[in-house]
Amino acid sequence: MLSTKGHPLMPCHPARARELLAKGRAVVARQVPFTIRLKDRELTESEVDGVQLRIDPGSKGTGLVLTDEKKETNEHGTIVTVRRGLVSVELQHRADQIRLCMRQRAGYRHRRRSADGRYRTPRSRNRGHLTGWLPPSLRHRVNTTFSTAGRLCRYAPVTEIHVELVAFDTHSMSAGRPLKGAEYQQGPLVGTSARTYLHTKWNNACAYCDNTGVPLNIDHLRPRSRGGSNRLSNLVLTCVPCNRAKGSSPVEVFLAHRPDRLGKILQQAGTPLHDAAAMNATRWQLMDALSDLGRPLRTWSGAQTMENRNAMGLAKTHTLDALCVGPVDHDGGDAIVRSPAQVLVAKATGRGSYARTTPDRYGFPRLLRARTKQHFGYITGDLVRATVPSGKWTGTWTGRVSVRARGQHSVATSVGRINVSHRNLRLLQRGDGYGYTMRPESIPSRSRKTG
Repeated sequence: MLSTKGHPLMPCHPARARELLAKGRAVVARQVPFTIRLKDRELTESEVDGVQLRIDPGSKGTGLVLTDEKKETNEHGTIVTVRRGLVSVELQHRADQIRLCMRQRAGYRHRRRSADGRYRTPRSRNRGHLTGWLPPSLRHRVNTTFSTAGRLCRYAPVTEIHVELVAFDTHSMSAGRPLKGAEYQQGPLVGTSARTYLHTKWNNACAYCDNTGVPLNIDHLRPRSRGGSNRLSNLVLTCVPCNRAKGSSPVEVFLAHRPDRLGKILQQAGTPLHDAAAMNATRWQLMDALSDLGRPLRTWSGAQTMENRNAMGLAKTHTLDALCVGPVDHDGGDAIVRSPAQVLVAKATGRGSYARTTPDRYGFPRLLRARTKQHFGYITGDLVRATVPSGKWTGTWTGRVSVRARGQHSVATSVGRINVSHRNLRLLQRGDGYGYTMRPESIPSRSRKTG
């Protein structure tokens, strides 16, 4: 909720917002996240206690929750602090898509250079990066979290930001057990080589068919072409026929008809460390970015979040984890009494492509892409309301639009895509690079209040 001049006020219940809109005392300022602006109230005329923004960062998704804390008297006459969740947002990153596109582009360039000498030779790799540089897939996680947090700070009176700060012990995760002392300085290859280690681990036999006494190759369980790494846990020994038969397919596909052998191999594969490495690389960058919002920033451990979640009997989701970030004195009677019943899911979709051509399978230009992205006043990704007067899709529909040059745009609705003329569309909100949906929270709200 915003004041007449656009200053953030305390969030209100959806029923209260509908009442203000029906009486004409407010107007819609933004559709998603839904925000209203009052016509008859200034900031000085309102009582604003402030809310807290709690963030649970993740590699695939991030949870953000607006909460307030109030003092109440329990049944024993003791004053306790109760925490209520007001608004929940689940931010879904697209870092995997970015990494795939970067790898595909690099493959195109490598193929063109090696296939025809008229293309420039590879440049040296001695170019440095600026301080604080991150790969695009990691920078995306920081930027989208910062952008969503900043948007919530513009539409709600955020006075504090609480963030879960977690460091993953990748060495211990790779070993599959806790490490002590000098073990942190010694990896699995101490005193040996990778090939010798694999021969010992797989008993000089093919991991797929147990064939012995034949030449053995090193194979990737998850192929390099599909994002696999050179970690020892991703390597196995295979005979030449099995290696050729598997090719570039994942081991789950190659051994789908042999579940017993697949389970045995995956049991020794080890835990993937992509997500843990991404969190370790971005946690301090995220703290530096959030500090620019101008609110007091406090960090808390993941163990404290897990303790609060278990004590309250909550399920493990990004939004419920964010609700549990920060101290809760359970022994003193403090509790989390409310979680939002609906979660706003913001999926990062991007704002389109900067590519001027569409490449073929070898990376060579196949056709030119149109430079004009706006047609009849609409851009792909805009939130629109379609009013269809007749035909199969008669009625009013709301969704994201995909524009076409001829003016017959496509609108994504709850029942599928429909084609609507631009004359029957009305713009609700410009596209901001996110797709929004709603989902129910894992558990119902236990609120003792309705505000």
